[in-house]
Amino acid sequence: MAAPILSVRDVCKSYGRKKVLRGGILQAHAGEIVCIVGENGSGKSTLLKIIIGALKPDGGFVQRPGKVGYCPQEALLYSYLTVAEHFRLFGAAYGLSRQTAQQRGQEFMQRFAYQAYRDVRVHQLSGGTRQKLNLSLALLHDPPLLLLDEPYAGFDWETYQGFLRYAEQMRHQGKCLVMVSHLVYDRQRFDAVYHLHEGVLHAET
Repeated sequence: MAAPILSVRDVCKSYGRKKVLRGGILQAHAGEIVCIVGENGSGKSTLLKIIIGALKPDGGFVQRPGKVGYCPQEALLYSYLTVAEHFRLFGAAYGLSRQTAQQRGQEFMQRFAYQAYRDVRVHQLSGGTRQKLNLSLALLHDPPLLLLDEPYAGFDWETYQGFLRYAEQMRHQGKCLVMVSHLVYDRQRFDAVYHLHEGVLHAET
């Protein structure tokens, strides 16, 4: 088997005396959809932040590609920018041409059915539409690895189905998706499921 696109080994993290992460192993390969399951407060979001480099672990090892997409549970958006302006801003940050960012943004607005809000400021959007934009921005630069924190939160049924179709498309393109959730939906859709229990990652057997 080819080398994993994402490898996490023995990652530990404490906040003061509270040990949030205590180690374990995770490997995800190109063309896989992987789920990390754990109860609320189990450290799933902390683990994702360590993987993307937003948090420094106390110990352990993370290997990942240089280009990563990250969709946090709390949408990181600018209240007084429009949807279209977000695509231009994030496209510039990713090093995309304005034309490419605009084209890909239009594709995602159509795919997730929110093109009618193209010129609407974020503070006027519903929570569900903000989450659609949040996901689209994570995908804008076509990353080989996509990390999603509770991606179903705020999705209506149509968006959920659209996301699943796009996830399958990414799988066939050889990309890797890693998502965290407190529940496993559609277990058969995942190539691997990892459980985060008492701070330790272990593969489902």
